[in-house]
Amino acid sequence: MGEYTGGGYGGQFAFILVIFVLLVIIGCAGFCGGVY
Repeated sequence: MGEYTGGGYGGQFAFILVIFVLLVIIGCAGFCGGVY
């Protein structure tokens, strides 16, 4: 692992990781906003 610039599994994994992090942040923001 380490080559995120190239295609294949590395690039796909990096893309999925970024989407996952964004979803978690948005979900946490919505949850905290609903609670508070």
